[in-house]
Formats: sequence, structure tokens, C-alpha cells
Amino acid sequence: MAVTLGEEIMLLSLDDDSGAAKDRQSAGWAVAGGILLDLVMAGRVSVDDGRVRVTDQAPTGVALLDGRLEQLASWAGRRRRPPKVTEWLTKDHSKAVTATVESLRERGLVVEEQHKVLGLFPVKRYPEADGTAERELRERLAAVVLEGSDPDDRTAGLVALIHSAKLHRIAFPGVPRKKLSARMSAVSEGQWAGESLRKAIRDMQAAMVAVTVATAAAAAG
Repeated sequence: MAVTLGEEIMLLSLDDDSGAAKDRQSAGWAVAGGILLDLVMAGRVSVDDGRVRVTDQAPTGVALLDGRLEQLASWAGRRRRPPKVTEWLTKDHSKAVTATVESLRERGLVVEEQHKVLGLFPVKRYPEADGTAERELRERLAAVVLEGSDPDDRTAGLVALIHSAKLHRIAFPGVPRKKLSARMSAVSEGQWAGESLRKAIRDMQAAMVAVTVATAAAAAG
């Protein structure tokens, strides 16, 4: 079973050795966005005019996606109108991260370790157990963003999420953002998918920018 977009973003965020999450808050939003985008590409969800709609509740066969789809359908079904993408991401991102890390652990890509901060407070870390998926992911991103290869739909969607959540540093460590932004924008806006999927990506990007800016403002305040 292929690694999902949310799992790919989580793999980029988790430090291979310590298992600590880098850019934790922004990566969390992007993980939730990746799951939603996977559901769009699976034909289970549509995103249009900044709102998300469940169009098909049939299971995808991927436990991570099906769990979030069930939660989204239940929550959206109790609302008078389709919810905004930002509302769903705000509600679900922490749960989505927990579910995604557990999925990676079940796949054997990371292991769970228990630590104590200051000898008192228990925390969990998830160092790498099998680096094959992450190596292939980074090679794919480098081929598209650094070498100019044409992306497939999933890679282009992933680039769009990384770009809008400002996760350049974890995706391309050591590469200045100014050397990445133009190409990542071009990939995000390119004619690599049908119009409905491109519209969904644009709405997802706008939502990602909105929630990450709001989070940064709240932290600064």
C-alpha cells in the first residue's frame, strides 16, 4: 500500500534519529491537509469555494484515510451547510497527526520510544525504523523541484502543501527558500491535473496559508 500524502509530510517532519517533530505546528496542518487531498483524489471528498463536501462515504481501503473520512462525514452531516476547509483542518489536525504517526508505526517505518522531559514529563518520540520510503520521497521531491522533472498528480499536490505550509526547510534542508519558491509555485499552479483537482489544490493552499498565519499570529501574541 502506497504511503499517503499525510504520512509523507509526517516522515519529512520527524527527525530520523531523535524522533522529534520539526516545525510541529505547520507540519500538523499540512498532515491534515494531505489526508484531505488524498480523499479528494480518491473521489470521496470535494473541495470548492473554500468548503469541503463528502461525496462518497465508501471506504478507500486505507485505514488512515477511512478513519478521517468517517469523522468528517459524521461532523459535516450535523452542520447546516458544508463546512469551510479551515474549520475542518482546525478541528481535525491534532487527531490527524496522532492517527498518521500510528499508521507509520504500524507500517514499521517508525518506532515509538518513551522519554521523560526534565525527568518528570513523559513524551513520545518516533525515530526512523525503515528509511526506504523517506529516501524515495526525498528523491522524488528533488527530481521535481531541484531538477525540473514533470510531477505526477500526487507529487505536485505534495509540493503545493509543503509550499503553502512553508515547510521548505524540512523538505529541502540546506537549500535557501528563495531558490525553491519560484519552482514550487510553478508546480503548484501548473497544468498537471484536471480543473476540479486544481481548484481543490488552490482552495487547500488558501486554507493552509490562513491557518498557519493565524497560528503564527496567536503564538506571537
